[in-house]
Formats: sequence, C-alpha cells, structure tokens
Amino acid sequence: MRDTEALPIEQRIDRRFDDLSPELQRAARWLRQNGPAVALHSMRQSARLAGVAPATMSRLARRLGYADFDSLREPCARRLARGHALPARPPRGGTLAAALSALHSGQAAQVGAVAAHNPPERLRAAARAMLRATRVAFLGQRISFGVAFQLHYGHGLLAPNGQLLGDAGGTLADQLATLGTGSVLVAVSQSPYTRTVVDAAARAREQGAELIVLTDSPLSPIARGAAQVLLHGGGATALLHSTCAALALAEALLATVADEGGAAVRAHRAQRQRQLAADRAYWEQPKDRP
Repeated sequence: MRDTEALPIEQRIDRRFDDLSPELQRAARWLRQNGPAVALHSMRQSARLAGVAPATMSRLARRLGYADFDSLREPCARRLARGHALPARPPRGGTLAAALSALHSGQAAQVGAVAAHNPPERLRAAARAMLRATRVAFLGQRISFGVAFQLHYGHGLLAPNGQLLGDAGGTLADQLATLGTGSVLVAVSQSPYTRTVVDAAARAREQGAELIVLTDSPLSPIARGAAQVLLHGGGATALLHSTCAALALAEALLATVADEGGAAVRAHRAQRQRQLAADRAYWEQPKDRP
C-alpha cells in the first residue's frame, strides 16, 4: 500500500513540513487547519483561501505523495461522507440574533475542544517545567497579549518566579538576553503569527531556555522545536480571531500548575492573598453602611 493511502493528510504534512519551502508551508498550514473542508473547494478556491498561487497547491499535493490535487481531495471527501464535522463559519447577512447565536456556538465548540487537544499528562509536563524553572517568562503580542497577561497574573498568585515580557522602550531584546538554561519561556501566538513572538521563541530556545507554547496548530512557527506544545483551535468566530480557546487553555494550564505545585503553591497563594487584603486591592462595602 502506498504511503498516500496509508497515512491521513495531517500525518503526512507533519512528517514533511520542515522540508517544504516557505510558500508550500503556508499552503500546508491552511490544509492542516481546514482538513476535510478542502473537499468542498476547487484547487483555485483552496489556493485563494490559503493565500497562495494555484500552482502551489498542486505542488504541495505532489510533495505529500498524491498524483494531483484532486487525488488529495478524495480522502477528504470520504471523511466528509463518514460524518466528519466541518468548522463553523460566521453567517453572512441575517439578523444580529442569528449572528450572535453562531458566534456563541463557535466559542463553545472551540473551548470544548481544548480538553481533546491537551490530555492531562501533557499539561502536567508543562506545569512541572514551569515549577522547576528558576524563571518563567510569558510573551504574547497583539491579540495574544491578553492571554499572556492572564497567564502571568495567574501564575503570580501561585509561584514567585514569573515575568511578563514586553517591548516598552524597545527593551524586548534586552529581556530575552537574560533567558537561558534553567529558564522557561511561555510563548503565545495564533495565526496570523506575530513576527516578534516567533523570533523571540527561536532566540530563547537557542540560548538554552525551555520553550512552552500555546498555539493553534502543530505547524505553528513557535511550535517547531518547542519542548511542550499546548494546542487550542483558534479560528475566527466573528470579525476578529477568537481568543476564547486560548484563554480556556491558559486557565487549564494554571489549574495544573496549582495541582502540581502542592504545599509550596498553597503557601505562596496564601501569602499573596494576605498581601492583597493588606493592600485593600479589592473593593469592600464600608461596614458602617447598611
């Protein structure tokens, strides 16, 4: 049996991705993320959606072991026939109520898929790396900044070794220069991937830091060479790319850090809670008011 018949498209892409040209990698990422939906598109339509030339899709099919693009689409069509679900698409036109209903359904599906992508042992491995590190740096830019901040803030309630990286004053390179053996960089990015995060992840890894990534695909540029890859579905549920799944994954990772950290985490958390109370960080109704 030929390799093209024995392996699903996703496995073939994962095996050959690093040997592809940048243009073929762009097409492969789109194909990897859209799966069976390619059965519904012509080669030209697929190329337009992937942002490449039609000839690129044809070359990719041959590099993956298919005779042509139509041969690549055939197993995708069979998967659709077996009931493989397609990703939800935002509705065009219609009422606001219908658009919001589709939005909420897409968000729920993305959050629900986090558990399937990240079994407990994968989360435990990442949490253990964070707990044993001398320093854990968190980095996310643009739409992923909020996820990185959430991770840093939550981690700070559990352990004292966290640092949020940023580029205030153009100092990101200076901060990255301090990461090395014994440090962990938790990098967050999803398609379209922010160049500064991709470059920072590569530099930290070269300097000996352990790389943990939260991203939307095993073909993400920050996933290549990472020690731990935690996946969320990503995707666009409305006008902007959604971070619902990424935030759910961040909370799952923090919950695992809390569970793995044991007595040390409990003691640190108690100390932080006492400090927050002493600083009157949270509003309380004055006691002399009804």
